[in-house]
Amino acid sequence: MDDPLHVSKSVAIPRSELQWRFSRSSGPGGQSVNTTDSRVELRFDFAGSPTLTAVLSEATKERALARLAGRLVDGAIVIVAAEQRSQWQNRRAAEERLVAVLAEALAPPPRPRRPTRPSRGAVEARLEAKRRRSQTKRQRRAPED
Repeated sequence: MDDPLHVSKSVAIPRSELQWRFSRSSGPGGQSVNTTDSRVELRFDFAGSPTLTAVLSEATKERALARLAGRLVDGAIVIVAAEQRSQWQNRRAAEERLVAVLAEALAPPPRPRRPTRPSRGAVEARLEAKRRRSQTKRQRRAPED
């Protein structure tokens, strides 16, 4: 459990930077649900992480902060897991979700779209299809006297 969380090949978060909170979960579990703290809340201070500041460039960190803007609470990412009956399984689920969220935020931006034009043959085929359709509809009309 001392090994760091690996977000990518170059980014690993030490578990000491993660903050955990446990509480009672709702849902299935019978009588034990009222006695075990199986709901897990994982908090990671993305904006103030010394590890990420040392590893990431300023531009990458700014891009990730912009992508995570809707998820951040006071500069921290909060992940809640309460699907499983056991606290241990919920801890694993929360860690996996955190890694997925961070990997998506730190991913490089997509390549810009290179504008293209339809080929001359494609344009002619489209216009020919429109002419045929128009002709078909014109033939369905009642004859004009």
